[in-house]
Amino acid sequence: MKHLSTPATVTLALIFYTYLSGGQAAESYQPILNEYGQPDLQGTWFFGSTTPVNRPSALGDRATYSAEEIALIESEALAANKSQEAPLDPDRPAPETGAYIGFEADFNFAAKRHKREKVLGEYRTSLVIEPANGQIPTREEFEDYTVKRHAEGLEPNSSALAYGSGERCLAGGLAIPSLYPMPWNANLQIVENKDYVMIMTEMIHDARIIKLSGEYRGGHMSYWNGDSVGYWDHNTLIVHTRNFRPEHSRFLMRISGKLEVIEYLTPVSDHEILYRVEVMDPLAYTEKFVIERTIKRRSNNEPIYEFACHEGNYSLKWMLTGARRAEVDAKFAAKD
Repeated sequence: MKHLSTPATVTLALIFYTYLSGGQAAESYQPILNEYGQPDLQGTWFFGSTTPVNRPSALGDRATYSAEEIALIESEALAANKSQEAPLDPDRPAPETGAYIGFEADFNFAAKRHKREKVLGEYRTSLVIEPANGQIPTREEFEDYTVKRHAEGLEPNSSALAYGSGERCLAGGLAIPSLYPMPWNANLQIVENKDYVMIMTEMIHDARIIKLSGEYRGGHMSYWNGDSVGYWDHNTLIVHTRNFRPEHSRFLMRISGKLEVIEYLTPVSDHEILYRVEVMDPLAYTEKFVIERTIKRRSNNEPIYEFACHEGNYSLKWMLTGARRAEVDAKFAAKD
């Protein structure tokens, strides 16, 4: 196998940083190895986080909170969660005609967490740790696949193609599903053998097959979750992915076909993986950005409930039917 361009010193830097940050020193932790001599990451894991992806702009380059500040943040989040659980007023009026109704019920009844987790012994102000301001460095002038299609004449609600990959249940919300800490069901499963690592994210069942031997398939095709090649560097699984489908661009993370992602999965205890992601897209972003957080093992007796999303989304028929009816109603209203 051709080694990736990522220098091995990155893993050593991660180990050294873990030691300095007061977390369990990675060099002192010896993970269980599988029958192939590789660190055994198999099992189910939770990748959710209550830390925001982007740092609040008022914090500037400040990367961490104090324990006192975290206590206040957690108490405010807990109070907000409890207010959502309060009984609704049965005499409340109906929504206004034509008012937008989103996923409020989903968020109201989703698992509402308020605790902030430490990463390498710190309470982080954002998951983005590079650049220094903790913000995804979006290139404002970038037009992604959806914007270009609409500019070419594809009208909203005109056909199934006018909806994103998530609404059509073709793929999850991001090209790398575990990159974003979903508000609920942020679960994944890892399966290993000698030549492959499979990472399946429960939301829409995105299964990524990572080749530990072999080459990229080439640039003649693109894939929803990209083409991934990985290798082990000491105890760290390094995964380099490219050849993404540009139509997977979403409001959570806009991308082009030039997207490349490098992931580092380093077990730091029997129940934790340090997860670091480097994202590069010269069309969508002004510079590389880095996200870092901890993934936690789920207990064997803790069930993971299926996320059911019909491929193609059978509700699209009725969404399009509603759009056509709205057009007819508008024509009759214009005549009146």
